[in-house]
Amino acid sequence: MFSWFKKKSKATPEEADATRKALTKTRSSLLNRIGLVLTGKSKIDADVLEELEEALLLSDVGMDTTETIIESLKNRAQNIGFESSEDVNRWLAEIVDELMPEIQLPVASNFELHEHKKPYVILVVGVNGVGKTTTIGKMAHQYAQQGKKVILGAADTFRAAAVDQLNIWKNRAGVEIVSHGMNADPAAVAYDAVKTGVEQNADVVIIDTAGRLHNKVGLMNELAKIKRVVQKFKEDAPDEILLVVDATTGQNAFEQARAFTEATKVNALAVTKLDGTAKGGVVIGVSHAHGIPVKYMGLGEQAEDLKLFDKPAFISSIFSA
Repeated sequence: MFSWFKKKSKATPEEADATRKALTKTRSSLLNRIGLVLTGKSKIDADVLEELEEALLLSDVGMDTTETIIESLKNRAQNIGFESSEDVNRWLAEIVDELMPEIQLPVASNFELHEHKKPYVILVVGVNGVGKTTTIGKMAHQYAQQGKKVILGAADTFRAAAVDQLNIWKNRAGVEIVSHGMNADPAAVAYDAVKTGVEQNADVVIIDTAGRLHNKVGLMNELAKIKRVVQKFKEDAPDEILLVVDATTGQNAFEQARAFTEATKVNALAVTKLDGTAKGGVVIGVSHAHGIPVKYMGLGEQAEDLKLFDKPAFISSIFSA
């Protein structure tokens, strides 16, 4: 790893290693392409920039973010030679670090919640199939492992499987759940979940929502209603609006992020299935394009495989050989 990133990273050696292993496909794919582009070159000219742009696009970094990266690289490298591809990799890493936003309050940076008023309310959004409900279960488990009292709100009332999944995770994690069953009013479930959280002095309330992009007006209205009702018990709730996207869906992740950021003020991102794709650049693109800081990475099936995102470790895992 670049020593530059080692100094900045908060990840333990074990966490950094897990991130690196999970991103093996992305790193190999992108670095191989960059290496081929730079072979026999000693200067970044227009042809090199064009080929680097293609390499980033093929890793699902996205058009807008790729153009920004290439422009920054051009400005840095203008008339400056390089001795090896490692020099260019380092420049790319530094540029990406600047482009991806950091977690900001009121979003908690970890599971400890020292600075947050009870209950810490999380509204989880995302389309069906991205691992949204599973991510909620893993979060509940990890909060519970920290000794936190957790309430789950089963407000995805349009899928029986979502409620069933949450019940399974409830039992695994030893937490409580508020559920009104199928076809209930999602806002009523959210209302009762936060009410229960306040009455029981819970540390965390995590609310699942329907993963439908049926139409943007319906999505906006539903999420706006949920937000209004939970504010009856905590006026600044939700503290965290977490968007879950699947890294393997490529450009669809950008469209999902666009729809949900238009519908509500998403302030945190979870990216699942990063271990199963060579196109982990989607993390960079979605985060930069929509100004959403990444909070979680899904690196496997176990509860502990939902990792808090460490940006320096992530970037180093992609751009260092």
